[in-house]
Amino acid sequence: MPEAPFAFSVDVEDYFQVQAFAHIVPRETWESWPSRVEQNTRRILELLDRAGSQATFFTLGWVARRHPALVKEIASRGHEVASHGMFHQMLTELTPETFRMDARDSRAALEDVSGVPVIGFRAPSYSVNRSTLWAIDVLAECGYEYDSSVYPIRRRRYGYPDGPTRPGVLRGARHSLAEFPLPTVGLGPLRIPVLAGAYLRLLPSVVSVQAARHHLGRHLPLVVNVHPWELDPGQPTVGPSRGPWTHYARLGRTEAIIRRILACAPFRSVATRLREIGLLAPAPAREREGAR
Repeated sequence: MPEAPFAFSVDVEDYFQVQAFAHIVPRETWESWPSRVEQNTRRILELLDRAGSQATFFTLGWVARRHPALVKEIASRGHEVASHGMFHQMLTELTPETFRMDARDSRAALEDVSGVPVIGFRAPSYSVNRSTLWAIDVLAECGYEYDSSVYPIRRRRYGYPDGPTRPGVLRGARHSLAEFPLPTVGLGPLRIPVLAGAYLRLLPSVVSVQAARHHLGRHLPLVVNVHPWELDPGQPTVGPSRGPWTHYARLGRTEAIIRRILACAPFRSVATRLREIGLLAPAPAREREGAR
């Protein structure tokens, strides 16, 4: 029986760069914050190594420029390097013109450092929705081949409730891209977010494991998503208080949850699974050689 079409992904950003802190940590102050992204990302790399799995690391261009050794290590260990934008700006905060610069600059920064092609993109805060589908045209014109930003749920700040729930083709006005949406489980008329972002931490671990088994038993495509800072209960407090509880809750449990999920089945990169499904062309020979 073929492997379940399971992908694992990591949004590589530091704890002070999350959207919840954007109003109190301006981009021009990022350099002054003690970085923890290297040590936290390497913890995830070790977990993947022990599980015999590969992943896609959607990495900020800003991180690539300041931590080039980390990006090189991700690529050298056989994982996919993809873009998370340059400065973690939601698409709703950008115009097509400013996003074009962001998409080009982040891709160039990641390719310069890693030495491998970058074909995938994930928007900060999953901000591809019906009002920002213009981003698909921009991404295609900038050389990207797939997106993994759609979260088919309804939330105050993000979500595309009528978006796709399975990998397929997402169409803009002029171009199309392969899309691997974030995971949900249907419960009657409800769609429950699972295994990605804060939901992986905040829901009881048994829910996450059962969600993975639900997809496994039905051979459904699944992409798990985690952030390096979610494995770091010792991270500094941002702002005058501990800020939004969803950022700090259950950080000490994330690693154990990831271990249990990785034990469910082999995980591969998003690009690998999209190729297996037939939504992406086979990898060029040089890319296959680089992944060995």
